[in-house]
Amino acid sequence: MINRRKIVTGMSLLAILGAVPVLAQEVGLQTTPELDAVNRWRADPATVFRADEVDLADFKWIARPVVIFAEAPQQPDYQEQMDLIADRAQDLADRDVLVVVDTDPAAFSDLRRQLRPRGFQFTLIGKDGEVKLRKPFPWDVREITRSIDKMPMRQREIREGGS
Repeated sequence: MINRRKIVTGMSLLAILGAVPVLAQEVGLQTTPELDAVNRWRADPATVFRADEVDLADFKWIARPVVIFAEAPQQPDYQEQMDLIADRAQDLADRDVLVVVDTDPAAFSDLRRQLRPRGFQFTLIGKDGEVKLRKPFPWDVREITRSIDKMPMRQREIREGGS
């Protein structure tokens, strides 16, 4: 004879387990993995990332990182550089530029250890991961795009119909 108590308990357990996916779907974000930095950048190339949010190795052959270092977000050179970038963000996006900022020297990020800035520094890195340019002052986006457009990889992108 079958034990009714075991059947009822088993059915109750199945009902509870069956409800778990439905509850998870109602919560939403619990079942959706957070986008990594590369996919966040692809979704919105105008996104400005903090140095602790990215690993430049993930962007090799994908993007041209521009890393901006400052002693503090209130530093005038930093504010000027960010204004210049904001004014022509689409020109940078058209050239696969990833903007990364580090305004906290005390945190001593991996990028700060690797690139060793002194005070304000603008650094342009190629898709190959090599430093192409360093400037100790804000740089106009027109000059940034000119430098990028002279790079062999960018020339090939233009020839092959890239933006």
